Amino acid sequence: MTPRPLPVLAVTSEIFPLVKTGGLADVAGALPGALANEGVAVTTLVPGYPAVLAVLGKARPVLDITDLFGGPARLLRGKASGLDLLALDAPHLYARDGNPYLGPDGRDWPDNARRFAALSAMAAAIGRGAVKGYRPRLVHAHDWQAGLTAAYLYHGGPNPPPSVFTVHNLAFQGQFPASLLPILGLPASGFRFDGFEHHGAIGYLKAGLQLASHVTTVSPTYANEIRTEAGGMGFDGLLRYRGASLSGILNGIDIAIWNPETDPLIAAPFSADNLKGRAACRAAIQQRFGLAPDRKALLFGVVSRLSWQKDLDLLADALDDLLALGAQLVLLGAGEPALEQRFRQAADLHPGRIGVRVGYDEALAHQIQAGVDALIVPSRFEPCGLTQLCALRYGTVPVVSRVGGLADTVEDGITGVVFDALTADGLRGALRRTADLFATPRRFAALGRAGMGRDVSWHGPARQYADLYRALVVAH
Repeated sequence: MTPRPLPVLAVTSEIFPLVKTGGLADVAGALPGALANEGVAVTTLVPGYPAVLAVLGKARPVLDITDLFGGPARLLRGKASGLDLLALDAPHLYARDGNPYLGPDGRDWPDNARRFAALSAMAAAIGRGAVKGYRPRLVHAHDWQAGLTAAYLYHGGPNPPPSVFTVHNLAFQGQFPASLLPILGLPASGFRFDGFEHHGAIGYLKAGLQLASHVTTVSPTYANEIRTEAGGMGFDGLLRYRGASLSGILNGIDIAIWNPETDPLIAAPFSADNLKGRAACRAAIQQRFGLAPDRKALLFGVVSRLSWQKDLDLLADALDDLLALGAQLVLLGAGEPALEQRFRQAADLHPGRIGVRVGYDEALAHQIQAGVDALIVPSRFEPCGLTQLCALRYGTVPVVSRVGGLADTVEDGITGVVFDALTADGLRGALRRTADLFATPRRFAALGRAGMGRDVSWHGPARQYADLYRALVVAH
């Protein structure tokens, strides 16, 4: 007799393909399907943004809330894009188009503390049986926006379900004034160093790190890095204290969506056994970005947030060296205005050699992965990174720094180029090495094929999550 699936509630502030600003959405969207193959039934709680409610037309109300931090709310249950969803329909908190975190002025919404405390409080209530006929055996919260879930579970009464808290990026911490304690329904007794207090503020990330049954992050190397003073961003002591209750489980990607043999977004299909379609993809990208149709030029690509973390200021410093190699560059990304401006100026100065698109474009991201020869990911720190996994899947050679998940997923000289020195000179050296490899087509093609042979799916990570869930449930 087949055992019943383990019911797990996931909690996230974004989920692909409904709402996405970064890799968190990709993980939240792909992991439930992979876990289903491991006997885990995931239902995901998300805020009721307009984009979410628009695809939940047949959702049924399962809970009414008279007052949720300033207004009425209801909980809807339904399906969208193959996902089992619970949507927190609270118009006073979530009825806003665009970026889920930022207002039209580019600044955080002033009520983000209430918006994401509400998400966490609802997750804890569901975990304790607030929805008739549904009681998860475990709650899995993602990033600071869901960090208070662990606090609401811990302080909500005896015998809460076990919880997992996954840190996708320790740099985003969610700190808000202590004066909000009574508004958020958090007990003063929890506002202490071994609770959710962090430097005199309510720490949403801190709550998850301190109070969840188990903490995971998205690669084994990053799990080690954040235990150090250099990488811990103020939490290294706590993370060392968590000991075996902290682990790293590498991210995967959805290999049905990221599949060069069937991808409808790229110019031509290809596979490791037949790479001919890559030439058409390469030509299409050169044309899309207005580059010279030079078959001999090494074509580099970047698909990234433009931020200090991603170290793309070093790439901006190394552009003259890249061009001196006879190479071309296409870049898709958005972020810090100064970096956006530097790359726009470079494109204006070097038409036909450098092409830049500022913004986010999922289809173009696929086309870049399929069309460029090498993808540059020079991050100062990288919890996991997904773009290098997509590059491997598409036979594109990743050029990455030896940090976090980049170090865990790219093998120097086997599937990519890995460099140690996080300096412009270190990156310049990696670009030269890539050009040297490109000059020997068979060797360069072998790197791409080796990358395509790597398993970058969710199969292995999903099994690790399922094993962790079951161990926590049994120990509970």
